Amino acid sequence: MANWNDPNVAASGFGAGANAMDQAVDAGLRSYMLSVYNYMGSGVLLTGIVALLAFQSGFTASLIGSPLMWVVALAPLAFVMVLSFGINKLSTMAAQALFWTFAAVMGLSMSTIFLRFTDASIAQTFFATAAAFVGLSLYGYTTKKDLSGFGTFLIMGVVGILIAMLLNAFVFQSGALMLAISVIGVLIFAGLTAYDTQKIKSMYFYVGKSVVMGALTLYLDFVNMFTFLLNLMGSRD
Repeated sequence: MANWNDPNVAASGFGAGANAMDQAVDAGLRSYMLSVYNYMGSGVLLTGIVALLAFQSGFTASLIGSPLMWVVALAPLAFVMVLSFGINKLSTMAAQALFWTFAAVMGLSMSTIFLRFTDASIAQTFFATAAAFVGLSLYGYTTKKDLSGFGTFLIMGVVGILIAMLLNAFVFQSGALMLAISVIGVLIFAGLTAYDTQKIKSMYFYVGKSVVMGALTLYLDFVNMFTFLLNLMGSRD
C-alpha cells in the first residue's frame, strides 16, 4: 500500500513536478518579456533611423508650413488607435506589420526635433532616457508591490497633460507652463514605465498579440519620456 504521508514520496514526486513547472513558467516568462523588449527596442531603433534619414534628406524641412505636416504629426495617433481598439480583429502578422509601420511613421513625425535641438543634446537625452527606462522597467518587473492602484491616477495624468498641452499651444503659449508640463510628463511616464512593465508581465499567459501590444505600450512610454525630457534637457539650435 502506498504511504501518502511519506515526505520522501512528496519530495520526489509532486514536489519535483511543481518545481519543474515553476522553472518552465519562469523560463517562459523571461522569453516572453525578452520578446516584448526586442520588439520595443527594434521599434525605437527604426524610429530613430527614419527620423535621422528624413532630416538629412531634407524631407523634414519641406514639411514646415505644409499641410502634410499635420498628416505626419497625426498619423501615429491613428496607428495607435487601430492597434489599441482593433487588436482582437487583427492577426498576429497584421499587428506586427502595423507596429513596424507605426514606428516608421513615428520617425517621420519625430524628425522635427533635429530642427529644434542640437545633435549632442538629443543623444544625451536619449541615453538618459534609456538608463531611466531600464531602471524603472526593472523595478516594475521585480517588485512585489502591486502597482495597479497607480494605473488610474497615471492615466488621468496623461489626459491632463494632453489638455494642458492643447491649451498652451492655442491659448496661453507660455514657456513656463510648457516647462511645468514637461516636468510632470517625465514623472508620469516614468511611473507608467514601471506600472506597464508589471501589467505586461501579468499578461504572460495570454502570449501572442499581447507581445506586440506590450511592446507598443513600452515604446510609447519611452518615446513620451524622451520627448518631455528633451524639452527639459535639450539645447536649442
